[in-house]
Amino acid sequence: MLVTIPDVLDQQRLDYIRSVLDNAPFVDGKLSAGMAAKRVKQNEEVAADAQQLEQLNNLLMGNLVKHPLYQAAALPAKIAAPYYARYQPGMAYGDHVDDAIMGPAQGRYRSDVSVTVFLNAPGEYDGGELVIRTSFGSQSIKLPAGQAVVYPSSSLHHVAEVTRGARLVAVSWAQSMIRDPAQRELLYGLNQARESLLQQRPDEEETKQVDIAYSNLFRMWAEI
Repeated sequence: MLVTIPDVLDQQRLDYIRSVLDNAPFVDGKLSAGMAAKRVKQNEEVAADAQQLEQLNNLLMGNLVKHPLYQAAALPAKIAAPYYARYQPGMAYGDHVDDAIMGPAQGRYRSDVSVTVFLNAPGEYDGGELVIRTSFGSQSIKLPAGQAVVYPSSSLHHVAEVTRGARLVAVSWAQSMIRDPAQRELLYGLNQARESLLQQRPDEEETKQVDIAYSNLFRMWAEI
């Protein structure tokens, strides 16, 4: 399941994040990659000890994690601080799945859900599409600045080579309360119908039945 999230960041917040990134130290992205990813990863990331990270994270993640679409799609139990990545001409990230277990020894989490937040406009760079392989074929994603896409961390995906300009994104992961992506997708669709019914026909019997089905499926499948 791929879910696009609009309006994660407005223009004022985007401008501020860009100004912070302009002065942040970037290092080789291979430093944060697992053994398999190192072979295909070519990008730059803000250094893990950069003093700018706290202010970036507070602004970006404060908006992302409270977004109702993110909550509905990811159903997060644990959320990781993002990496801020830059792709300059000639850089790409080949086919890979995200590492199954991430984080330091005392704070490990399972990566069930990935999210990419686009931080600059698609017209500022050529190439750089996020290409995710799904059961319906490959989906190529290049969103406006301030929007995000949520997708299963287990899906094979890559970032196409950037040929002009620079691609700026933030990438984060979550351990979901619902481990299985098919179950998450079912709950997401059911919740969309449930919320629509609760708004339009709150007193109808079918609304009650959909609400009960959603709640009890969530209870049956959830891991916390």
